[in-house]
Order: sequence, then structure tokens, then C-alpha cells
Amino acid sequence: MPLATPSPTLAPPTILPAAPCGQQLCSARLCSTLLSSAPGRPPPPCPPPPSSCCHHSPLIALRGWGPQGWTHPTVAPEPSWSDGRKVGRRTPEPEVGSVPGSLTTSSSTIQAMGIKTALPAAELGLYSLVLSGALAYAGRGLLEASQDGAHRKAFRESVRPGWEYIGRKMDVADFEWVMWFTSFRNVIIFALSGHVLFAKLCTMVAPQLRSWMYAVYGALAVLGTMGPWYLLLLLGHCVSLYVASLLGQPWLCLGLGLASLASFKLDPLISWQSGFVTGTFDLQEVLFHGGSGFTVLRCTSFALESCAHPDRRYSLADLLKYNFYLPFFFFGPIMTFDRFHTQMSQVEPVRREGELWRIRAQAGLSVVAVMAVDIFFHFFYILTIPSDLKFANRLPDSALAGLAYSNLVYDWVKAAVLFGVVNTVARLDHLDPPQPPKCITALYVFAETHFDRGINDWLCKYVYDHIGGEHSEVIPELGATVATFAITTLWLGPCDIVYLWSFLNCFGLNFELWVQKLAELGPLAQIEASLSEQMSRRVRALFGAMNFWAIIMYNLVSLNSLEFTELVARRLLLTGFPQTTLAILFVTYCGVQLVKERERTLALEEEQKHDKEKPE
Repeated sequence: MPLATPSPTLAPPTILPAAPCGQQLCSARLCSTLLSSAPGRPPPPCPPPPSSCCHHSPLIALRGWGPQGWTHPTVAPEPSWSDGRKVGRRTPEPEVGSVPGSLTTSSSTIQAMGIKTALPAAELGLYSLVLSGALAYAGRGLLEASQDGAHRKAFRESVRPGWEYIGRKMDVADFEWVMWFTSFRNVIIFALSGHVLFAKLCTMVAPQLRSWMYAVYGALAVLGTMGPWYLLLLLGHCVSLYVASLLGQPWLCLGLGLASLASFKLDPLISWQSGFVTGTFDLQEVLFHGGSGFTVLRCTSFALESCAHPDRRYSLADLLKYNFYLPFFFFGPIMTFDRFHTQMSQVEPVRREGELWRIRAQAGLSVVAVMAVDIFFHFFYILTIPSDLKFANRLPDSALAGLAYSNLVYDWVKAAVLFGVVNTVARLDHLDPPQPPKCITALYVFAETHFDRGINDWLCKYVYDHIGGEHSEVIPELGATVATFAITTLWLGPCDIVYLWSFLNCFGLNFELWVQKLAELGPLAQIEASLSEQMSRRVRALFGAMNFWAIIMYNLVSLNSLEFTELVARRLLLTGFPQTTLAILFVTYCGVQLVKERERTLALEEEQKHDKEKPE
């Protein structure tokens, strides 16, 4: 479910409100989708004050903080196999290589619900053929629409000259993406390269001081970018939450943290604090909201962990080293303090076998993704077309559905690239950061939908699981989701569009649980029991296809605009009924079945791996 772009988000989301910011948001049973509108793309109308939102989309997956208290280990949940989703909740199990607390389904549950059920190869081949043909057909419609609209007056501001030698213009509606990889590209490379260089030198000469080096380098980078008064402002928030942590009251720390976050989202405090930034440049507002928002979350995590472990006596220096780690500072992802402190405290960290190869592969994949997006934007103007509703209304139904889908895919790619670059640097520093976001194509269940696994971890550890308990009862779950989405709304910056987005995703998450509870009733359970395992998988995939489009529509509200979402819903569900509606549902059903097949394969591989590891 939901990352703040980061959109606060996410993250990142991500811009919902008028002010873009490098943050992100996510959710797990609370996995509701936070796909925020990207800066530069026409944001939904939102009255002042400027608020920050997610520029990468975090669909948040919340899990990991149980009713036992703050010390319950958690992390961003990994999706469990959806076929294994029994009516009711899954059994949490730690997954190797993931943050502690991720969700997987126990083998008994998987076996019972038929996750290992295979469909005939011919049937899967048909699904692949249908899906490939549909995507190609929709892509052709979008390509023709982009060519026809390239010279429209309404496109003039966001479709600029590109590859002139072949007569192609480029969609530059997302100013953040353009800034990152044009005017600010060299600055970003220089800052991160300097961090890597000094980190390597310090690790070789004085590894016990590497955490101090990271903090000093990060603070100097913030000082040079945003000015001394902004640095002092953040230090003031850090000190206030550190003092609160000394009192040992979690409710006070969380309340003060939310109050600090609100001071960066609501006038008049946001206007007053933004005056601390010196200078003016294009990404100033993004960096201001990203740095301040993530600083508050990190300081709150530090304070709550201090309350949970009073015997460890964390110092203000520990907080500053945690907060001013440069790769995570402006755009995340966020690691909770306990994980960061444990990993950074290793005096002589050792790399696992093959880790350097994986780091190189991740870096190469990020470069390939950037190049692919650049090529794509020269042929498909997916960010500009939704801003011209008259033109979008003339698109064929298939092209319009493809346009809605491609906007969410792009937001995922944007988040994946940002996280990929940052995580590559973090892994060079011997950290194990949150995993990259899960592809939107594989998200067909609200309870498994998530992008940013860092904010997801933060929310589930400190809010969602604390209230929801085992997440098996309707009323506690409703209270947990409402509380979490209330904080999410604050994170994104309160305005009408954010309220609507939060309500829709909160409803979608709870509705899934209501349906599960309904399916537990005798008659429905008996009906499913009478079906073969293959037919049960097909029925579940059909419901997954409908859920997939609910996720798409709910998040288009924040990613584009309410008007564009209404247009897509009207064309696909009303004027296009029944031909278009059923055709798109069938194509989506084919896609869900292919995702399920991939999940089945991974489940079998994981079981074989565990079997080999068992002692004889």
C-alpha cells in the first residue's frame, strides 16, 4: 500500500499538495497506496499553505510493531503469497535477507490454500499472449496520441525539443526528474562520490570513526546546500526530541514528533521556518521539505527507541550521526534508529560473498532505468496528456487505460531509481537499507501493496501494529488504519486531495478484511472448498484483477488529478460497459495469473532452499 513522491511522499510518495518534497509513504495490512503526483506534473488543486508530499510513491505496507510494546522487532513487510491468503490474517515469519518482521506465509498455510497449484502450460501461454498483445495495442494508441498532440498549444509548456535529428520532442512535465538528471546531475554525483571517497578513506585509516565522518560530511553538505540557519533549525528539532527521550515517555515523544512534523506542514509555522533557508534554486522547496520531514521521523524513531531501551543510554551524538547520514538525509529511505545504530556500530564490517557484484549490478540497473525513461519520454507523453482532459477524452479506451496504468508504473520506476542510487551508496557503507519498491504490476492486493519499505517500517512499528494488534478483528483494524492514515495525511500535507486519497485507501484496506471475514462464514467457505485448487486460483485471480484497478483508480487521485480519475472511471466503467470493462478486466486477470505463477515459483524455490538447509 502506500510510498511518499516521497511523498511526504511516500513518499513520496508524489505532488499531492502544492509543494513537492522528497519523501515517501507506505502501508502493509495497511498497504494502501501512496502514489503522489510528481512535481512539475500538474498537481491537484490545493489551497495554500504549501505542503510537502511524496514525490516517489510509497504504497505503504505496515507491519511489525505488536501490542507487546516498542521492542517488538519489525520491518517493512514482504508480500506474502496472495494465493496463500486464507480468509483472515497471515502468519508473520522473518524472511532471510529482509528487514526483521517482514511477512511471509507459513508453509502449512501455503499448502492449504494451494499456492503451489500450477495451471496448464497452455493456459499460462494464452495469458502471456493476451497480455502482451493488449499492452502492445495500448502502447500503439499512446504512441499515436503522443505524435498527434506533440504540437498542441496545451502541450507547449511540458513537451520541449528533444532529439531534433529524428524530430522527436520530449515530455518534461516532471521537473524533479529533469532537474535530477540535467542541471543537478553533476552536483548529485559530486556529493555522493565525495561521500563514498571519504567513507572509503576513513574505513581504511580509522574504521571506528566512520560514523562520525558520515555525520560531519552530511552536515557540511546540508550547510553548503541550504545554509547555516536551516542547519540550526534542524538541530533545534533534534535537540527537542532528544530532551523528550530523556523523560522516557513514548507518548510524549510521539506527540512531540507529530507536532514537529505539523510545524513543517501547516501555516504559519511552515512559512516562518522556510525563511531559514538561504539562497534560491529550483530544488530548494523539495530539499527543504524532504530534509525537514525525514529529520523529524528519524528523531522520533530515536526518541521512541530510547524509551524502549533505557539501559542503552543513547547520546545526542548518536542521534546526530543517525540523522545527518547524507545518502538518506533528503529523500530517504528511512531506517529506524535501532537498525541503523546496530549496523553502523560494527567496527570492522565484513561483506557477504558476492555482495560487491550485487552492488555493481544495482548501480548498472539504475543507469539502464534512467536511459530507458529518457528514451520513453521521447515517444510517449504520458505525463502531459492527462493535463489536457479534452485531448485525453479523445483517446481510445485501450489507450486511456494504458495511460492510467503507465502513470503509476512511471512513479514506481522513479522511486526505484532514487532508492537504487541511494541504496547502492548505503551498501558501499556496509549498511543494509530497505529494499527497493515492489513493482506496481504485482500489486493486486491492498494488504500487500507497498512501495517504500522504510516509511512502511516506521509507520507499522510505531503506530499501525501497536493499535491493530494481530490485525484479525474488524474494530481494532479500523482504528489502526484510521490512526495511521491520519499521520499519513499530516505527512503529505493536509488538503482536500490528500483527505480523499487517505479515505479511499483506508476504505480499500479495511474492505479487504471485511471480505475475508465474510468469506470465513460457513456457506462461502464451503463453496470454495467444493472447488478444485485450480478453479480456486482462477476465482481469486478474478477478484485480484478487480482489486488491481481499485488500487490504480484510488491512487490516480493523488498522482494526477481528480478530474482525470473521473474521466478514466467514466470511460472504463460506464460509457465503455460492457465491452471495454470486460476486456480490460480479462487482460488484468491474465496479468494477475502470471504474477501468481511467479509467486508460486518463488514459493517452491524458497521451500527447496529451506529443505536443503534442514539438518539431516
